[in-house]
Amino acid sequence: MTTQQLDTGLLEDFRKTILERMPHIEGSTIVNPTPMLDLSEILYQCALEEFGIKLEKNFKVLGKFESSLPGASIKTRPAVSIIEDAIVSGRLRRDSLVFEATSGNFGISLGMLTKLGVRVFTVVSRKLKDGVLKSLTDSGVKVIQLDIDICPAPGFKVDYNKATAKLLADKLASDLKDNGLPLEPFEKAREDIESLLAREDVIELVKILAKAYDGFCPEQYDNQLNPRVHENLTALEIEHQLLAKGYEPASFEIVCAFGTGGTSLGLSNFFIKKYGKKIVRVVYPTEGQDVAGIRTREKAFGLAFYRPEVYLGEHVVDFEQAKKLLDYFVARGISIGESGALVLYAIVQMLNFGVGKNFVAIIADGIEKYGAVQIKTEERLSVKLNEVRANPSSYSSFIWTHTLFTPNKEALQVISKYLGIEEQKLVVARTSDVAELLSNSRLPLTMQDMLPKDGKILLICMAGGTSLSVAKTLKKLGYSANSLDGGLIAIAQEEGLKPQNMVQVSSG
Repeated sequence: MTTQQLDTGLLEDFRKTILERMPHIEGSTIVNPTPMLDLSEILYQCALEEFGIKLEKNFKVLGKFESSLPGASIKTRPAVSIIEDAIVSGRLRRDSLVFEATSGNFGISLGMLTKLGVRVFTVVSRKLKDGVLKSLTDSGVKVIQLDIDICPAPGFKVDYNKATAKLLADKLASDLKDNGLPLEPFEKAREDIESLLAREDVIELVKILAKAYDGFCPEQYDNQLNPRVHENLTALEIEHQLLAKGYEPASFEIVCAFGTGGTSLGLSNFFIKKYGKKIVRVVYPTEGQDVAGIRTREKAFGLAFYRPEVYLGEHVVDFEQAKKLLDYFVARGISIGESGALVLYAIVQMLNFGVGKNFVAIIADGIEKYGAVQIKTEERLSVKLNEVRANPSSYSSFIWTHTLFTPNKEALQVISKYLGIEEQKLVVARTSDVAELLSNSRLPLTMQDMLPKDGKILLICMAGGTSLSVAKTLKKLGYSANSLDGGLIAIAQEEGLKPQNMVQVSSG
């Protein structure tokens, strides 16, 4: 972005309406800290009732609840720090355009800017949960959805060809135009945009968009203000609160999930520098599981803030089990989100196996944008590979659904064989029909013919995102459908094959 003068009006409004409500230091006091609550008793009861685990009652678990922040999640902390720095430096003005890639919480936090007259555009994945997507749009940001993973594994990329990248770029251009942006800056940067789309590099894509439109990109995945705010303030908050409760901070271990890695790195830096010891444990869902805003360990590799050498430990946890804990807490009026449930379930397992005794659990957000009912609904709509393989006869129809790709002969053979069905039972929906269905929730006539009037449908796509969206839409239309979690990519990985060699760009 070109250098501009400080927008004093925006800075004044930002400090008055947002910054003053955030945790901050005044003298030796931390003002507006997020609450730290004792969860020891309810966690003990949950472990016993939900998992049949009787824990020794000699532990302490304190929850650091970040949903009380203005943006309703821990991502508000780096978002506000980055925004203030950008305004003060003149890189962000009221007439600026902001572009960022998000899986939910950071984008929702950026939505606070829209109340001050700043236009914000977020690029998100189709796999974004409905409640999170609604919270994003309700916050005022413009949402651009792409049929690619917002959090791709750095070590695994689908090698899209030029035709595919062009189609993705065309869709992106159309969305920007629909949101009132001119296309000339986009077209000037099209070559770079298509190259990044071909590599699924959404993180760099939003930087290019910001540059093309002379806008601002917070760069949450690379901006050092992200971990710094947690080192300089979040960690200090935790320390002060532990001391106020009569505890020695170094006797506790902090457990958090991994999104960008800013929280885990910032907290680790503080306690290593001040107390000379590692106390942060990082939790990930198992590979292939979808936890809002949280990466699996495989997808953390290669990120700027992934620093395992400063962690006390890394732990992979089954989110399917953590969902029981989530429902247990929410049913008792304690608002925790998906990542918080993952963290607390990890602590149950650690206590059960004698790993640690005193913990601070980072509860990054609350249940409000997920909803317990929605979590149960999505659990029914998305099914695992092993579930389908165990009972393929429970489905009367198997349909490939994607808006860009169609499977080639090899893919159809591999999918059919892996699932244990006859190849002719697997049919391919036209990409144009899938796009129409997702756009206006109307079922094209050519697609109606392949849907059974009775019986359950299994939907398959590249990674499970588009097929999940189709399953939700079909459910609203009265059909019973499941989405195959992980899609063709998961099957190809199981079989040691390359999924990029098994699909082609459809002509419609």
